[in-house]
Amino acid sequence: MASVTGPEIERLIQLLAKLPGLGPRSARRAALHLIKKREQLLAPLGEAMRVAAERIVVCGTCGNVDTADPCAVCADPRREETILVVVEDVSDLWALERAQVIKARYHVLGGTLSALDGVGPKDLNLDRLVARVAGGGVKEVILALNATVDGQTTAHYVTDLLTPHGVSVTRLAHGVPVGGELEYLDEGTLAAALRQRTAL
Repeated sequence: MASVTGPEIERLIQLLAKLPGLGPRSARRAALHLIKKREQLLAPLGEAMRVAAERIVVCGTCGNVDTADPCAVCADPRREETILVVVEDVSDLWALERAQVIKARYHVLGGTLSALDGVGPKDLNLDRLVARVAGGGVKEVILALNATVDGQTTAHYVTDLLTPHGVSVTRLAHGVPVGGELEYLDEGTLAAALRQRTAL
């Protein structure tokens, strides 16, 4: 099919289509909206992306992305030093921070163990995690990993790694979500909820 736009606009559409949640049609709509709002959106977005590309770094302590190393989370003196929350990806760290439930330190693994995808222990940020725990001061490690096979495999592996260091290793509870109705939940979720039931 012949293109109805020039190569520059097609390139913008193709790049937008690579973003999570955007397919070719959504990318085309987003590109058209950006073009229509050039002054209000397109120019500031381009400048923000240029600045971000120049300044964004990965935190050498936890693995978060920020414009400073250490990142804002690691540099925050109000954080609980004795609790370390281990997450799979930066997006998980950001999600937990949005919840504003805990003011702890974090550690980003950069993925989960997956034999099918060829991801082994050396591919994850595990050495730094063990070094942080072995350095002292950490009393509890909370494994905030996804409730997938790979997430649970990684959780067991990390638990085995940290056990010799005498820290308490806990994980997020699994089960019925807030506002969830039992009849709509899958069997795995119901089973996890029953196994992890608590006293009222």
